[in-house]
Amino acid sequence: MSNWYATREAVKRAGKINGVLSDVQIDRIIESVSRQLDLSTRRFFLPRTETRLFRWPPSQTSLLTVLWLDQDLLSVTTLQSEAQNASPTTISSSDFFLEPNNQGPPYDRIEIDLSSTAAYQAGDTPQRSISVAGSWGYTSNTRSGGTVASGLDSDAAATTMVCSNASRIGVGDTLLIQSEQIFVSERDFAALDSKLINGALTSNQSEVTITVDSSHGIVAGEVIRIESEQMYVVSVATNDLTVIRAYNGSVLAAHSDDTAIHINRTLTIERGVNGTTAATHADATSITPYEPPMDIQSLCIGESLAMFAQEEAQWGRAVGPGDSARDFTTLDLAARKQRTVEYYSRVRMAVV
Repeated sequence: MSNWYATREAVKRAGKINGVLSDVQIDRIIESVSRQLDLSTRRFFLPRTETRLFRWPPSQTSLLTVLWLDQDLLSVTTLQSEAQNASPTTISSSDFFLEPNNQGPPYDRIEIDLSSTAAYQAGDTPQRSISVAGSWGYTSNTRSGGTVASGLDSDAAATTMVCSNASRIGVGDTLLIQSEQIFVSERDFAALDSKLINGALTSNQSEVTITVDSSHGIVAGEVIRIESEQMYVVSVATNDLTVIRAYNGSVLAAHSDDTAIHINRTLTIERGVNGTTAATHADATSITPYEPPMDIQSLCIGESLAMFAQEEAQWGRAVGPGDSARDFTTLDLAARKQRTVEYYSRVRMAVV
């Protein structure tokens, strides 16, 4: 399942991890930690489009107008009773309520409006007789992520795309583009049209201003590459970029005037994830990455760094070589995880 609660870039920044040699290891750890959080809280924090089936009635003592759900519900597309019959009965959206109304979404139950004539019915068999199609998960919050620059306008099966703003998108993000969800599994650099540096650069760490020949669209927070040296863009003033040189473990180097600028906006993607359908998307279509709750993101980063350190220490008690070694402890992190899991744990489960 390609739903991560932190990006590779966020974990590497927090842990001051440079270079690409650990990327595969970090990706695996983030995936593992994200699934552990799902299991610990008994919920998932990004939306999925799916149909879930429920027994009816769930028990002899249940309120027959209330369907308790086994997972968080964000919205309903279609609610049906007698789902096992050849012709199920569709219950109109005007005939039921999503509850709790004052707190949701997410919702934990669907109640029939008692003023309506609608009803849950078992049909031929009580097994799998109530069908709920919709969006499931704890939250569907998103943030602005720029637009599609190229790659998706003519091919619904394309596995790479170029975005307009790489500062808002990381490896591990799930993107919403129109109604399709797309998972970012990798990124790479590509030439930024014919944009060149205006003036030579020396191999001096303190030389941090780069002038671009013409209008460029580069924004603060993006990473550029000139020849083999990567640079983090701290700020932009018209055609002048203030950067951090030799970023991400790359080697500081001199660069001649009119050398091409590459930017890490090319994304390797998985299409139509979480029950959505792959489609074409025109250039300039809006991209909105999903945002898990901030404390879930923070915990995922902390847990990922702890697991990374443990693996680097071969699951020993000390991290680091020789005299610089230090004892490894995660007591503060464990306490934070306990508080977060207790807060987010989904207690109410479906009656069976």
